[in-house]
Amino acid sequence: MAVVTDGTAVLGLGDIGPEAGMPVMEGKCVLFKEFGGVDAIPLCVRSKSVDDIVNVVTLLAGSFGGVNLEDISAPRCFEIEERLKQSCDIPIFHDDQHGTAVVSTGRSDFPNQVNNVLCFPGIFRGALDARASTITEGMKIAAVYAIAGLVSDEELNTDYTLPEAFDPRVRDAVAKAVAKAAHEDGVARI
Repeated sequence: MAVVTDGTAVLGLGDIGPEAGMPVMEGKCVLFKEFGGVDAIPLCVRSKSVDDIVNVVTLLAGSFGGVNLEDISAPRCFEIEERLKQSCDIPIFHDDQHGTAVVSTGRSDFPNQVNNVLCFPGIFRGALDARASTITEGMKIAAVYAIAGLVSDEELNTDYTLPEAFDPRVRDAVAKAVAKAAHEDGVARI
């Protein structure tokens, strides 16, 4: 798994460059390991050129089971993702776009904080387990239902609508649902 950035949109800090973005990418790799059981390597590309980033990732794609694009400024991030999906036969996931879309809100000042760590580790674990060639909308939707399904009707209340980020059930539930969806969507290779 590669976590790729050019350092142009790191957290709320903006364009701080690839070297300064490295600790954040290393942290993302830790989240992949802890919450997804996925080994990840940070790749900080020292270029803002869409062509350069696409070329670097395309050339290295054979060394990885998937690529998570992280903290790359808009609108370039959308073109990079689309071009990589065309040139690589491994899952390409722009976490800042799709990971946050899977969850409803990232507010931490109220109960039910929803963080994209609920989805991205399990999505990649499931995609890797199925040897998926891409991550489909069906796989993302399966992740949503898996996360929501971990809260029973009896547990559901105004202070508990989704499992917490540290709930150990999340990874396996999301991974299993995503792998199943990969098979249903015809992108699984095993």
